[in-house]
Amino acid sequence: MGLALDFTSIDPIKALFWSALINDVAAVPIMVLMMLMASNPKVMGTFLTPMPLRRPGWFSTGVMSAAVIAMIIFILKVIQIGTR
Repeated sequence: MGLALDFTSIDPIKALFWSALINDVAAVPIMVLMMLMASNPKVMGTFLTPMPLRRPGWFSTGVMSAAVIAMIIFILKVIQIGTR
């Protein structure tokens, strides 16, 4: 993949930036689904996640959500400043 990228006009740094951006945005719904599944006895059976582990999991999901929202706001402001 990296060798093929060398023969295109794609800037590797920009590609890295956009792949990280997509990864960050996609991580939030995946984290929410994982937390919901880990808390559901129908899914987990006897291996249900205990409450002391659920709290930091939901906290991490909230922090990640806040980071994605802040990143989107920042990018929109940068785009808005760049169009002036």
